[in-house]
Amino acid sequence: MRAVSALRRLAPPTPVARRLALQSLLFATGAGAFNTGSAVFFTQVVGLTASRVGLGLTIAGVVSFLVAYPAGRLVDRLGPRKVWAAGTLASAAAFAFWPWMHGFAEFVAIGILFEIVQNAGGAGYAAYILDVLPERERIETQAYLYSALNVGFTLGALMSGVALAFHSVEVIRWIPMLSVAVGAVNGWLITRLPRAPHDLRAASRERIVEQRAPTPRPLRNRGWISTSFFSGLLYTNQTLLTIVIPLWLVQRTDAPHWLLAWLFATNTVLCIFLPAFTSRGVTTIADALRRARYSTGFFVLACLITLFSHSTVGLLTALLVWLGHVAVTGAELAIGSGTWVFQAKLMDPARRGEYGGLSEVAKTVSSFWAPAAYTFAVMHWGDTGWLAIAGLVVVGCVGLHPSARAAGRFAAAHFAEPVEEMSQA
Repeated sequence: MRAVSALRRLAPPTPVARRLALQSLLFATGAGAFNTGSAVFFTQVVGLTASRVGLGLTIAGVVSFLVAYPAGRLVDRLGPRKVWAAGTLASAAAFAFWPWMHGFAEFVAIGILFEIVQNAGGAGYAAYILDVLPERERIETQAYLYSALNVGFTLGALMSGVALAFHSVEVIRWIPMLSVAVGAVNGWLITRLPRAPHDLRAASRERIVEQRAPTPRPLRNRGWISTSFFSGLLYTNQTLLTIVIPLWLVQRTDAPHWLLAWLFATNTVLCIFLPAFTSRGVTTIADALRRARYSTGFFVLACLITLFSHSTVGLLTALLVWLGHVAVTGAELAIGSGTWVFQAKLMDPARRGEYGGLSEVAKTVSSFWAPAAYTFAVMHWGDTGWLAIAGLVVVGCVGLHPSARAAGRFAAAHFAEPVEEMSQA
């Protein structure tokens, strides 16, 4: 009974939120299925070396950076639901090309196409969530969606794991078709969601709100740009989570390699069950900044705990690495709820797509270098490297506070009154 009660608390409270959670679950299942086996797929099926895979993904990432802002403007022009659905369906179609891919040139070309359509779909999704939900439901619902994403990634990983267990190149070749099927269903279901206010405006070419002077472009909002930049710096906790701590475990400690599975399993479980609880009471900019301080504290704690694991042995080493990974998860959960408030409170309701695109650009600038820099720091500088990472994150947290306040003043001075949060099918 307790288990059933706990699962019920994980269910979103409103019909629209439950439908959005299903979308998150489906998206993550399709993505997780492919991502889990992608390293094997690209090396054994496509025939690429690891360095070429990394180079191709970097090229696609640069293109994704370049199209983020135009994709956001497209969302504002066409409506978030339409762009989200189109991007999801196009991403599913792109997966269909993967089994027939051969060579580096095809890999880069299809990878770039995939990044473009997925970026557009992601911009539509982010704008739709803020547009369709009443303000009082936004933070709570995004917490449930975050949990659904982690459930989906887990399901996708399990499905891919079954395929990988056959140790057959032909079986691995067809893993992307699972992503095609799930993505196609998801895209169709998105078209059945209620239209958000900006979908209605895009369809009718009429303003939903009273006619007012046009609001300034987000490029003039330096507070928003710097808020996104410093938020991205705090989000480099993901680099610690997925790259730096695992590499540290393998190369600088005597911890058993099977502990890696336990680390990621712990993170997944915590990110399924805790977001609805850790986001409670986060409704204002002051609340969001408090969560940013919590996130920074967890981030610094993770660095301090992990650096000591270099000089320990046996069970103590494993315990320290695990605790460091758990602390990074705390940083992830805390900054997540804070960022959702920044998006809800500091983005122009009339230009959510454009603001979201610019935010992605700023976050990319503040974090794309982290995998190389953080890895170099801890592997070559040891304890000093961990302390340098911790210090950098503290600087990011300090910079976030005046940035968010400046963005708040800009919003109060320039944004239209919030649109009545009502949607129609």
